[in-house]
Amino acid sequence: MLYLFYGPNELMRSEALAELCAQVPSDVADLNITRLEGRRLKLETLAAACEAMPFLAERRLVIVSDALKQSKAGKEREELRAYLERVPAWCDLIFIEREDVDRRSILFTHLKKVGTLREFQPLEGNELQRWLNERAQRRGVKLEASAARRLIELVGNDTRSLATELEKLATYVGHKGTIKPASVELLVEDGQEQNLFSFIDHLAARRLGPALQGAHALLADGQAPTYVLFMLARQVRILIGVQELSGQRMRPDAMAAELGQKPFVIRKAQEQARGFQAGELARIHARLLELDLATKTGRIQAETALELFVAEVCLV
Repeated sequence: MLYLFYGPNELMRSEALAELCAQVPSDVADLNITRLEGRRLKLETLAAACEAMPFLAERRLVIVSDALKQSKAGKEREELRAYLERVPAWCDLIFIEREDVDRRSILFTHLKKVGTLREFQPLEGNELQRWLNERAQRRGVKLEASAARRLIELVGNDTRSLATELEKLATYVGHKGTIKPASVELLVEDGQEQNLFSFIDHLAARRLGPALQGAHALLADGQAPTYVLFMLARQVRILIGVQELSGQRMRPDAMAAELGQKPFVIRKAQEQARGFQAGELARIHARLLELDLATKTGRIQAETALELFVAEVCLV
């Protein structure tokens, strides 16, 4: 049997593959499951793996990663496609592609014709919430709709990360418990906030290259550059507040209450604020406001403004 599992949803793709692997008896799985990398795949290696007889099992699995992407157009693909017609009946040959595939290639069209294709794209909207609810039910807990929405807001649509956080929440509320928004706020870190922390770390250390990469990572989260500038200004205000309150010898928990932030945010801000001289943060905040106005009046593109800001801070 021929299979093609493809698409960027790594968790769902991996779980589908695990279901196939589970059909091989666990005590002989190592002897009947072969994994190959498409980048270094040689046809004779593939044939040897597929044609080896199953050992104390009915079927043999051969899993090949990214062969469609890595194979060269022309003779190499032609020979691979031709071999697919000769794969022994006892072998399940499974092609795993971590990204989208070229649907015009001869390998894809052949697999579509004679094999089983499953596409694993990121889940969005109601589909993602349904997936979370079903996973929570299998775990034996109830997930309130508002908690599911907040979880998605904090983590995004990465199903692997969502599954990890859901497992943590389920353990916290216990069997037959209910996951509420308060539990999500308590236990789940804001992924975008973590990227922002990392970005500020690089700014404080004046590391230009990593800081630019951090800025691009924030943009890659899907937020508009103007919103990234807004988040930066907000974080700088927190740093200013922490610097001011540090002179009063306040504990982090007291600072958090004063500034309306979570204690871990304040502890992180204390570390970051040490990288800036007195008065420097105020100047940085003023510059962010100037750049924000410039983007809103069309004098500069927001992404360009963000990169300019990074350069100005790091090259001082």
